[in-house]
Amino acid sequence: MATSLKNLSSYDPAKVPDASGMKFGIVVSEWNEEVTAALAEGAVNTLKKHGCPQQSIFVMPVPGSFELTYGARLIAEKHALDAVIVIGCVVQGETRHFDFICQGVTHGISELNLEYDIPFIFGVLTTENQQQALDRAGGKHGNKGDEAAVTAIKMVGLKK
Repeated sequence: MATSLKNLSSYDPAKVPDASGMKFGIVVSEWNEEVTAALAEGAVNTLKKHGCPQQSIFVMPVPGSFELTYGARLIAEKHALDAVIVIGCVVQGETRHFDFICQGVTHGISELNLEYDIPFIFGVLTTENQQQALDRAGGKHGNKGDEAAVTAIKMVGLKK
């Protein structure tokens, strides 16, 4: 979580396993693309930084955050992956739509973690406004995509 005390992009690279033999899926919501594209780029760059070759990273766009769960299941079934990173951004609006989407995606990703024998990493921003999202997509709080990629690598390492 990004706070004034922790940057999402700050971590000790020495504590991250080598990702050269790992395969990752990234499912990214097209909704709020300014934010989600930056998150996906952060995730891809971090995976590559830790040795994962580009050809071992599979990216699948889906229309919105609610579709992330189904997309994550599809990419896991289509490719023999070690982990799936789920990237989206839901910004609080004037209605309760925010609550339902956030709850649905969170529950869906939790279910996938229990159903499949690979980790599904929650890289979905749930912010009060657009500026908070931008601050966590490469802005003053770092990039949640970086954090999600590091988490994915560590979880695969934990499993191995």
